[in-house]
Amino acid sequence: MRIRIHRGTQEIGGTCIELEVERARLLLDLGLPLDGDFSDITFHPSVEGLAENDNLLGLVLSHGHIDHWGLAPLAGPDLPVALGAATFRILQAAAPFVPQPYVPTRPIELTNGTPIQFGPFRITPHLVDHSAYDAYAIEVEAAGKRLFYSGDIRGHGRKAALFDKMLSHPPKNVDVMLMEGSSFGRLDPDHSFPTEADVEQRFVELFDQAEGLALVAASAQNIDRMVSLYRACKRTGRTLIIDLYTAEMLRATENDRIPQSDWPGVALYVPQYQRIQIKKSGRFDLLEHHTSHRIFIEQLTAMASNAALLFRPTMLHDLDQAKCLSGALAIWSQWSGYLEQERGKTLKDELAQRGIPLEHAHTSGHASIKDLKRLASAIAPTMLVPIHTFAPQSFLDHFDAVALKQDGEWWDIR
Repeated sequence: MRIRIHRGTQEIGGTCIELEVERARLLLDLGLPLDGDFSDITFHPSVEGLAENDNLLGLVLSHGHIDHWGLAPLAGPDLPVALGAATFRILQAAAPFVPQPYVPTRPIELTNGTPIQFGPFRITPHLVDHSAYDAYAIEVEAAGKRLFYSGDIRGHGRKAALFDKMLSHPPKNVDVMLMEGSSFGRLDPDHSFPTEADVEQRFVELFDQAEGLALVAASAQNIDRMVSLYRACKRTGRTLIIDLYTAEMLRATENDRIPQSDWPGVALYVPQYQRIQIKKSGRFDLLEHHTSHRIFIEQLTAMASNAALLFRPTMLHDLDQAKCLSGALAIWSQWSGYLEQERGKTLKDELAQRGIPLEHAHTSGHASIKDLKRLASAIAPTMLVPIHTFAPQSFLDHFDAVALKQDGEWWDIR
């Protein structure tokens, strides 16, 4: 089995791995770099015959973050794409709301622990804990060799039991492990990230401090975070106000343990920009599932002191119009680096102009270095290759059998 990592040996995001056995080829992820533009061909991987699918058997998506699927449209509509069933539904549900939607036309469902075959490649997905819902590590067997790709993984989210299960029942006889290292350069090797339960408690503390509306800036696709937010609202007597996009993300999970728009303590507000989207697309059917707890702009002021709003900067005009920002508190519940980008700086200025303080409540979607060590020790691969990291050299100080590779380099599993 030959391997080529097109992108990811020296950066986080844009992951794309090509496997080849006797001219049959398979891709693991096809992501857009974090700073990438889909239209910029310099970001496109040099996968031979990608659009024509010449001896390319399929694409396996580890999870639903754009840095792992964002260049998948380059493969064309005829290529089979394996992904989790919930990931597929979330991509479908997001399509009416995002500027560059992607929904595979030939999906193949990944099911935890159930192998599927692509020619000589036997693929076994392993459900993992990550900030993306329905995320998988991928085990590949072909030509008598075994590769294990961690995808994006952690051990401190609401599905941490999956991480512990992998440690106690790891894949066996792994020749090569491609292991993510997002936390290198971001976290001290001896430190741990807060757990998702810690984030929930931080929400509780901040909600108790807020005199008015709590504005929580978080990704609606981070389902763990939506659960933390709902639980914190329940503990503090606040109503959780979500928008239509969030309601559709939650509905797409088809999980009756995940908060929904019709749950007690949840309200649905459709901001102006989403009403415009619905009108332009004619997708009025999207509202049909979420009418029971819908509120309107006139109700926001009365609810503000006892509510938390899942917030996007595009909502500020609505909130100004509603005059519901007296005593408001903003909470950033995403990667802090986004606040240093242009849109983040603009948001900070907008909040400052309105006298709204900004607090933080977040944890990483990626494993701590301590947990990565536990994972590598449990799997004990013959070769460990860093991926999804800005600091591959750091692996040499913490792991055995490390082999550093370069983007675009073909190499064999021996």
